[in-house]
Amino acid sequence: MIRALTGFSTRRPWRVITVWAVVGILLALMGQALVFRVTHTDSAGFLPPEYDAAAALRVAREEFGAEPDANALTVLVARRDGKPLQGADRKRVEEVTRELNSARVEMPWTEEQVRGLSEDYSQVPRVTVVTTAPDGSFALLGARLRGNSTDPGLHSVYRAFHDRAEREFGEAGLRTGFTGGLADVVDGADAERTTQTVVGLVMVVLIVLINVLVFRSVLAAFVPLLAVSVVGGAATGTVVGAALLTGLELDPGTPSMIGTVLIGIGVDYFLFLLFRFREELRRRPEEHHRLVAADVAGRVGTAVTSAALTIVAAFATLGVATFGQFRVLGPSVAVSVLVMLVASLTLMPALLAVAGRKMFWPSRILSKTERTGPASRTGELVARRPLLVLLASAALLGALALGTAGVRMDFGTGGTPRDTAAAATAREIAGALPAGVSDPTTVYVTADDGRPLDPAGLDGLRRALSGVDGVGEVAAPVLGTGRDAARLDAYLTVDSRSQRARDLVAGPVRQAVREATPAGTTAHVGGTAAVFADVATAVDRDLRTVFPVAAALIALILVVLLRSLAAPVVLMLSVGLCFAATFGASVLVFQHLGGEPGVNFVLPLVLFLFVVALGTDYNILVSDRLREEMAHGGPARAAVARAVRHTAPAVATAGVVLAASFGSLAVNADASTRQLGFATALGILLSSFVLSLLLVPAAAALLGRGMWWPVRGARSRQDDIRSAGERNAGLPAPYEGEEPPRSRPVPDYPRKLNRT
Repeated sequence: MIRALTGFSTRRPWRVITVWAVVGILLALMGQALVFRVTHTDSAGFLPPEYDAAAALRVAREEFGAEPDANALTVLVARRDGKPLQGADRKRVEEVTRELNSARVEMPWTEEQVRGLSEDYSQVPRVTVVTTAPDGSFALLGARLRGNSTDPGLHSVYRAFHDRAEREFGEAGLRTGFTGGLADVVDGADAERTTQTVVGLVMVVLIVLINVLVFRSVLAAFVPLLAVSVVGGAATGTVVGAALLTGLELDPGTPSMIGTVLIGIGVDYFLFLLFRFREELRRRPEEHHRLVAADVAGRVGTAVTSAALTIVAAFATLGVATFGQFRVLGPSVAVSVLVMLVASLTLMPALLAVAGRKMFWPSRILSKTERTGPASRTGELVARRPLLVLLASAALLGALALGTAGVRMDFGTGGTPRDTAAAATAREIAGALPAGVSDPTTVYVTADDGRPLDPAGLDGLRRALSGVDGVGEVAAPVLGTGRDAARLDAYLTVDSRSQRARDLVAGPVRQAVREATPAGTTAHVGGTAAVFADVATAVDRDLRTVFPVAAALIALILVVLLRSLAAPVVLMLSVGLCFAATFGASVLVFQHLGGEPGVNFVLPLVLFLFVVALGTDYNILVSDRLREEMAHGGPARAAVARAVRHTAPAVATAGVVLAASFGSLAVNADASTRQLGFATALGILLSSFVLSLLLVPAAAALLGRGMWWPVRGARSRQDDIRSAGERNAGLPAPYEGEEPPRSRPVPDYPRKLNRT
């Protein structure tokens, strides 16, 4: 199947390239236009229904008309001269509030939005006066704008509303400030826009520069990146289209995660092909480049397929998670990697077939004899001192793994940069009112038999909540539309997004609610702090489930692909140690040295999947070459040295490129993204340089052909035929020197091939 795909692609390269260009660009455009229709920003919506915060959200929607895409804003209104608000000022605040509450805000259409595909967020906002500071220094308004908070279209509507409110209040000599929800998102995006643009350009330049330095070629530097960009867009479009058809809602971070993953692994797969293509062209100078491309694509395609399937399997295990954010992320990444795999077996071989030896122009490396370099010296070191290399590699990884001691999970949202206008407004509000006033913790009470509730009957619950240390004030009960449900807003004295708020809600607040809820009613605690407290519980349960399931599935795939029991054990032990080392180093950098509350709650799971899956990628490539070299006969250690010599440049270059792709996330202002970028980049570097080039080859040198037990010494039929043919022809044993040129005709090539 693999050789059939690669063979067709190298025989009909222009057809394959044309199909990918047309389909890829169309899918990319569709995905870009529709992605915000399938993303979902409410974390509570990803919780299973049995969790308390999810039940509270359900009551809020059914009884109080809460909208899943409603974005709350807090608007501060104060006098420009800093004096307390007077009676005339308060009257003007109420007048402007009524005007804002009845005026439609039109969405300014920009180049980012496509009419007919992009959502039109034009709307009449809901604006109400919430409270006034005890010292009268400012009034607070609550506003709601419906829509996806990550969509640039809604950002435009927010800016239009912001400017109108600022203008209306400014005419009365009042100043405004905006914070909370959408204001935080927009201000954070504006503050990071320049940084992200620069980082993206630096990443692209770095990838191109690495390829230029390695291949000394223009095409080899740009073609992989261009091809992977098209395929990445096609993969995103495929995921978005699948979500539209199935009704799934994606997490806002999923599309960017897909893009980062695919750029990295796509360039990696292309590099695997390029290195082997260059190696074979140097050995077979008289053979037509399309024949060489077909042979190389078939060989490398097997390893690439195996590597891609391990990633697919690893992320597919997220389908058993209870937290919806994980359950959606897993299949999305898996589908994207499958699209990249198809491109690796079709588009990439087609590009090699078209470019041929010009792929490495203007370099003259094809006409030069392969020289001894760092790769050769590394292979000789591993073959000569395998036990020393194995122990040193394990000691390094083990030392880093010690950093996991005392690890704490941080369930914070990452926040926004402290120098934004939204952050400054939040600090001003916190100086006069409880920290949680703009984001209350809400208790929803429902009657079990559907009878109307009496607000007076909830006084006991209100007093119990008010008596909890950390709760500043509890508002009077508000009845729902059916009068069989009530809402009590509790304003915490700490930031609702902090760890203290989550501990407070998960412990004393919920305990007080359980003890003071009137008979015949049921109460649920909702709000930001409650949501993340429940997310912590769901993630902890998922970690205990997904880890063993993913490890077992990847091990099973390795057994099938490598046709061995010993090799998968070596690979799984090595990547497990690499994961522990990477996680330990991350804890050391961010928690112990950086002073952060802990590592982000998603880091262990996502890091495990990336390090195990992507680390196995490189190990599969190296193991495939180890098996191929050992199948030729001769001492096992000599085979290990040859395998490292041939694979080290590809693995090292691919590792640096993939690490750079993920490392670009490490400069993000969001703490969780920053940690994920650093940890994944470090894990990939350890996987490529320590595991794949040192630890695994050293283990293979010590085990010899026992590495492939129980099929010890087995070789493929193709290797037997090739070795027999070379012996019968009186040729020297393979790899004693360079393999002599050989012609291997491929059937069904058009006759005109030799004239092209």
